[in-house]
Amino acid sequence: MNTIVSTSRTPDVLRELGARLKTVRLRQNLRVKDLAARAGVGARTIDRMEAGYSVGTDTLVRIMRGLGRIQAFEAFIPPPEPSPYEIDRLKGKQRQRASRRPPPESGS
Repeated sequence: MNTIVSTSRTPDVLRELGARLKTVRLRQNLRVKDLAARAGVGARTIDRMEAGYSVGTDTLVRIMRGLGRIQAFEAFIPPPEPSPYEIDRLKGKQRQRASRRPPPESGS
């Protein structure tokens, strides 16, 4: 496996991602058609992804879910943390009163 760095060209990154996904699939002893069925995509789509061709974000999410690796997106793009400015600005402040608008009616 190759390391993906900031200077990696897009085709090289796509090939590396495809190779890594193929390795994960093979370690799970999944055939292409089995992963395709799990992911709800065509087997040709899996083949193309593993060969380094670009696929849509929705397809990537489906494939990752089919591999049981959807949680990898948490590390890939973690939820934003409050900035130091926001933390400092909100420090020690608590809500003092409710708004003038009445609460919404319940549906019962």
